[in-house]
Amino acid sequence: MSERRVRLSWFLLVAGFVLASFNLRPALAGISPVLDEIMEDLGLSPAGGGAITTVMVVCLGVLAPLAPLLARRFGLDRTLLAGLLVLAAGLLLRSAGSVPALYAGAAVAGTAIAVMNVVMPAIVKQHFPARVGPFTGVYVSGLVLGAAAASGLTVPLEHATGYGWRGATALAALPAVAAAVLWLPQALRRPAGGPAAPRPFRALLRAPVTWAVTAFMGLQSLTFYITLAWLPTVFQEAGLPADQAGYLLSLSNLVQVAVTLAVPVHAGRARSQVPHVTAATLLTAAGYAGVLAAPATVPWLWMLVLGIGQGAAIALALLIITLRAPDPAAVTALSAVAQSAGYVLAALGPFLIGLLREVSGGWTVPLLAGLGACGLQLAAGLLAGRPAPAAGRPGREARGTGDPGPDPASDAGPTSDAGPGAEPGAGPGAEPGAGPRSAPGRGE
Repeated sequence: MSERRVRLSWFLLVAGFVLASFNLRPALAGISPVLDEIMEDLGLSPAGGGAITTVMVVCLGVLAPLAPLLARRFGLDRTLLAGLLVLAAGLLLRSAGSVPALYAGAAVAGTAIAVMNVVMPAIVKQHFPARVGPFTGVYVSGLVLGAAAASGLTVPLEHATGYGWRGATALAALPAVAAAVLWLPQALRRPAGGPAAPRPFRALLRAPVTWAVTAFMGLQSLTFYITLAWLPTVFQEAGLPADQAGYLLSLSNLVQVAVTLAVPVHAGRARSQVPHVTAATLLTAAGYAGVLAAPATVPWLWMLVLGIGQGAAIALALLIITLRAPDPAAVTALSAVAQSAGYVLAALGPFLIGLLREVSGGWTVPLLAGLGACGLQLAAGLLAGRPAPAAGRPGREARGTGDPGPDPASDAGPTSDAGPGAEPGAGPGAEPGAGPRSAPGRGE
């Protein structure tokens, strides 16, 4: 392959990867700024409005186990392509305008995001094995940037187009289609090697680190989706206009972009991620406390604090999944377990907060419940962040990066394509002209 084609392949790989990550949250973040309009238009109660997000997050949890099956059958790259196309279809269905279409489209979009959530850490391990930390930061930054764009632009787009909440939320399908076009060359490549052998799920489920990672993933997601679903409504009921409430949520997500770029690089080089987890959770709790005490006084400050804490938490959760598994197949398996159980737990958040708001008549009790969830998140994070035997490899001590090193007895074969332009002796995802690299999973 010529050097020019190698560089083009590398560009398409990285660009498609980044744009795919951008599509992981707009379907969720774009609902909350117009939630009041949706509830009024379709006659939904607060609990029914919260259930829109809950449906998607339930799918993120319940349907995550589909991802390893699809990846083993079709390869990681083709599975990601299918996820992007199904996501676009779900977003269009959700905006059709009826209550059944609203919830059905939310379920379809949630299913697509569930699959993409699971395969993205494995794609990092497959295409960028020597740069796990930096590329985890890149894709988590894309994730939060997509959430920030959706939360900040949905209301302005609604006003600019004049199509109401239906047209504004349907526009989120365009980035998904664009990402699918960029990712198509990866999906068209023939998978290298034979099909991957099944991951040893029994050993994975017996590993204590699996459940620590799962609990931390679920609890940080729960505290995040509570704010994603309800903070604009909290601010509006405190007297702020709808567009300002959306901007505040967007500010929180924008802050996360810088945090998610920096935290995985630093934390990925550390032997223990406990200090990072502790700081992230305490900042999240401080943001909750500020919104509880004075939502309309200095809301931008609470959003800055919350953004730093939640951005660091999601980056750490996804980094820890990648670090605690030795290869793409193992990452896919651990990611499926952690995100399946974790998002089922997280799905309770928006619905229960809406229910508590309905029962209590105010936001004090719901926000206190969010603070309690932060306490549980800290406890789980202290366990997940410690160096531990790798999930699926009982008895092997993880190194500082979580990589247990090569295992000749590994039962996992390749799950998908090698990276474009990989030279003989170079790992998947090697940059053009790159020589031999360090061992996979170092996060360097």
